[in-house]
Amino acid sequence: MTDAVNRRHTAAECRTMDDVRFEIDRLDRVIVPLLVERATYVAQAAHIKPRRDLVLDRPRIEDVVEKARAHAARAGGDPDLVEHIYRAMVDIYISDEDARFVRRVAPQPDAGSGD
Repeated sequence: MTDAVNRRHTAAECRTMDDVRFEIDRLDRVIVPLLVERATYVAQAAHIKPRRDLVLDRPRIEDVVEKARAHAARAGGDPDLVEHIYRAMVDIYISDEDARFVRRVAPQPDAGSGD
């Protein structure tokens, strides 16, 4: 996948900070749209779940983290590092989902009450 988005250097080939920064920026152009797309599914989950206590689904979190660790290992990466990244990311998405859930179920002010 990374070759398809105009990689100039592998990490080992980078000789300057400009090389490193170019590649990190290139990867961010790939990663950010995926994070945005992931957020749309989290937002939809907030609309689908019938109860707030279902927002935090610990077995699902562990499943996601274990899958991420396995993907990291297959890709030659550090599963521990990826686990830390994923746990932080999932915590942020859960906070967003919870806020969306609360807004969804909050009583709406009566538009005609003049208050």
